[in-house]
Amino acid sequence: MSHAMERFLSAVAASVENQAAGESVIGTIKIAVLPIAKVFTMCFLGFLMASKYVNILPANGRKLLNGLVFSLLLPCLIFSQLGQAVTLKKMLEWWFIPMNVVLGATSGSLIGFIVAYIVRPPYPFFKFTIIQIGIGNIGNVPLVLIAALCRDKSNPFGDSEKCSTDGTAYISFGQWVGLQYRLLVHLKLRMEVFRLRTLQNAAPEQVPLLTQEDDKPIDSNASKKGKIKQFLVFLYEKLKLKQILQPPIIASILAMFLGAVPFLKRLIFTTDAPLYFFTDSCNILGEAMIPCILLALGGNLVDGPGSSKLGLRTTAAIIFARLILVPPAGLGIVMLADKLGFLPPGDKMFRFVLLLQHTMPTSVLSGAVANLRGCGREAAAVLFWVHIFAVFSMAGWIVLYINILF
Repeated sequence: MSHAMERFLSAVAASVENQAAGESVIGTIKIAVLPIAKVFTMCFLGFLMASKYVNILPANGRKLLNGLVFSLLLPCLIFSQLGQAVTLKKMLEWWFIPMNVVLGATSGSLIGFIVAYIVRPPYPFFKFTIIQIGIGNIGNVPLVLIAALCRDKSNPFGDSEKCSTDGTAYISFGQWVGLQYRLLVHLKLRMEVFRLRTLQNAAPEQVPLLTQEDDKPIDSNASKKGKIKQFLVFLYEKLKLKQILQPPIIASILAMFLGAVPFLKRLIFTTDAPLYFFTDSCNILGEAMIPCILLALGGNLVDGPGSSKLGLRTTAAIIFARLILVPPAGLGIVMLADKLGFLPPGDKMFRFVLLLQHTMPTSVLSGAVANLRGCGREAAAVLFWVHIFAVFSMAGWIVLYINILF
């Protein structure tokens, strides 16, 4: 009798455990899928508004909306959230966030090189394939996902306000490396374009085969001053530094500087600060960034992928490598850094943001780089398809990350 009772109780306990495990799995899937579903819904509404049947968001309207987001709403969100969260001590603790971006771009580019070597994309898209796989979106899409995830009160990271503030601060802090990469790539491509135009403008008949030596002495100081002047003019006119130092980057710089100085932080970012009304106004404007950017993103997809010379094989390889092969490499990087003690102990949001940086679709910056190379159509096609498939891949990876972290 006692043995039968023990078996009955053990069977009941096992069924309860299985039921709890099933509920836990369902809860994890719900937590991971709901933010993606919210993003997809808002993007679909933008797509519907931009379609020819409704036509409330035509091309000119989407351009204005994009300008509003990147010139005002996104800088306000970054300034208010990053400024409130950051301190000098935290910036020293967060050193691995930009390092993670560098390691992610390096590992992604290495994977891109291997894939390009195997797939053999049509000429001249070998480097294009590497860039499309190696550069992920470390800014806008993670911000949207964090906002959608933290909005749910049942999120695993606790208090919704703290979850959103910390997540936004971590993502904004990682955009420093994006600035450096943008500067280096922009500088390299602009110099290359300038060199090619210079060679094209120099007609062969204008260059003498034999030159006579001038008897006049050359003033070396004057020539050095002339070269310096030419270089400064080149920086101002050709590099267009205004395009590099965009409002979100300027907002990040101001937020880190003001947040790192205790006196200025108490003056602007604390709730009882005399200038907190400015921070609160930025908070209100920043909240409008998420729906606006998703409506614009959905509207931009209305034109479809367009024509492309890449071919189905190369396009599929880029999507598979970016969404399926790159995240495991990033997971290995983050887990190794955690084992080595490089990450703040107990901060799960910190680790989640690091993992998200490796999971995102191809960055829009890669499209700008491809445009300078004359591959704008191919970049538009890749960005279209990779964002469509990223809806499903990101949900799967987020389920895995939540299971690992919790």
